[in-house]
Amino acid sequence: MRQDEARQVRARIAELERNLTAASAQNRQRRHEAGHELRNAKFRLERLEECIAAMR
Repeated sequence: MRQDEARQVRARIAELERNLTAASAQNRQRRHEAGHELRNAKFRLERLEECIAAMR
């Protein structure tokens, strides 16, 4: 279950990174929100990976 969740978070991180690099200067607020969500997703992934490693 945790591994599936980690895969989903990794996919979301990849999507956010693509969106962040593709966003134009006009979308400053959107870039800010994407950056914030990206930081949160990376933090969550790190915790999930620690949990998965502890279960092995």
